[in-house]
Amino acid sequence: MPPRNTKAPLKKRFDPPKKLPLAQRRRARRLVMQALYQWLMTRNPPKEIAAQFHEQNTGKIDWEYFDQVFTNIPFQQKSIDLCLVPVLDRDIDSLDLVEKALLYMGVFEFINRIDIPYKVVINECIELAKVFGATDSHKYVNGVLDKLVKTLRSVELEARA
Repeated sequence: MPPRNTKAPLKKRFDPPKKLPLAQRRRARRLVMQALYQWLMTRNPPKEIAAQFHEQNTGKIDWEYFDQVFTNIPFQQKSIDLCLVPVLDRDIDSLDLVEKALLYMGVFEFINRIDIPYKVVINECIELAKVFGATDSHKYVNGVLDKLVKTLRSVELEARA
């Protein structure tokens, strides 16, 4: 056996995301939806909006989640739109901005946060739609995200069946 090379660099170890209480993630998700709404209304730079939200919100919040999700959605808007257009019953630009923000967040999580079960993604978006959306927004958000699960999370869907 050859001598062990003690000077060889160690492989970088990636730890899974820290497990935080669900309430912190829920608060972060609510802030993401509000920040997306503000971005859709103003088109201000996402970094400015994120800094404003960090400054104005205190308490226990999953800021790592907020930063990852909110700051990446504007850069992935075109690919998210491409996912949404085939399952919408209207033009994407005619969507209510609360619904649009929630659908963007849901699609982003479906694609980029496979650590979050699709049922959790849908449920959280529905709950936020009930609070911030129009009367039946939650039904619309549920219907669109439910259709997208079949293509964006087909492996997870089949595993549950």
